[in-house]
Amino acid sequence: MMANRIWVYLDQFKGRALPASWEAMGVAKSLASAGGESLTAVIFGAGVEGLANEAFSYGAEEVLLADDPSLAEFRPEPYGALLAKLAVEGKPDVILVPASTRGRDLTAIAAVDLETGVIPDAIRLERKDGALHVTRPVYAGKLLSTVVSTDRRPQIISLRSRAFARPEPEAGWTGTVKRVAPAIAENEIVTKVLDYAVSEGQVSLSDASIIVSGGRGVSNNPSLTPPPEIKDEKEKEIWRAHQGFELVRQLAHALGAAVGASRAAVDAGYIPYANQVGQTGKTVSPDLYIACGISGAIQHQAGMRNSKLIVAINKDAEAPIFNLARYGIVGDLYQYLPALTAEFRKRLGK
Repeated sequence: MMANRIWVYLDQFKGRALPASWEAMGVAKSLASAGGESLTAVIFGAGVEGLANEAFSYGAEEVLLADDPSLAEFRPEPYGALLAKLAVEGKPDVILVPASTRGRDLTAIAAVDLETGVIPDAIRLERKDGALHVTRPVYAGKLLSTVVSTDRRPQIISLRSRAFARPEPEAGWTGTVKRVAPAIAENEIVTKVLDYAVSEGQVSLSDASIIVSGGRGVSNNPSLTPPPEIKDEKEKEIWRAHQGFELVRQLAHALGAAVGASRAAVDAGYIPYANQVGQTGKTVSPDLYIACGISGAIQHQAGMRNSKLIVAINKDAEAPIFNLARYGIVGDLYQYLPALTAEFRKRLGK
């Protein structure tokens, strides 16, 4: 038995693991290999046995598998109680969890039960002098903080999506599957999942390698004439914004990208909150982030400043977004977005 054990919770939906789960496996495999530690994947759900073989291909030596109808849908009570119970029995040194919405709920409830802490949104992990040093952004991403947990175990750490490279799976690897039972019976679980509202045909913001986002500037085209039945000025503004966001969506479709938005655009009613990027929205780390008509307030920067390449399109040459952008276009997005979309379609054969 190895001295320390690293666990990775595989966040999944309907039997399909989030890409961030495999990113976490890649980090864990590197840590385990360097420190001579064992690597265990933790899988909860119903009809998720297939994920065990995938976990082995990403480096797991053992899988703790809870496959039960009561775990078919994610609910904090049964998932948190089971993770805590297994941690008490198995005594892992580290538990890595993707920093998804479900992952954040799970780490919080399990940490309370285990009387330990959580280090959230890690973007780098490094072993130094036998301790695990965790780097995470603070103050809306303006600073980086290095955190070391000296005495509480297990160390629960959530990993920011796309902050780590996703490894390639290796076929032929096997390990041990240990089946575990739920910690709470169905009749003891207060929360019930009745249904889902699923957005079809959209690229997930959290997982996207390319994001095209729009801000208040998408409505700034007075030459567009709304239909005569629209009399109210606010309704006219929203109508213009919808035309602007249609250009954003067309460029996103050409690039296979997700559609994002600033808080100002969401608050104005141009686009749903699910698309919001920023301090009070989603935090993203794409390879390419195209900001269209976004001024770049600090709240928005907090959600996208870790993008590898930022392109900004804005009429205002003094907009703060240009301080982050590698490439900037000072001009009308209504002029440049159609041209970019046409060129990308031509080059990508779409």
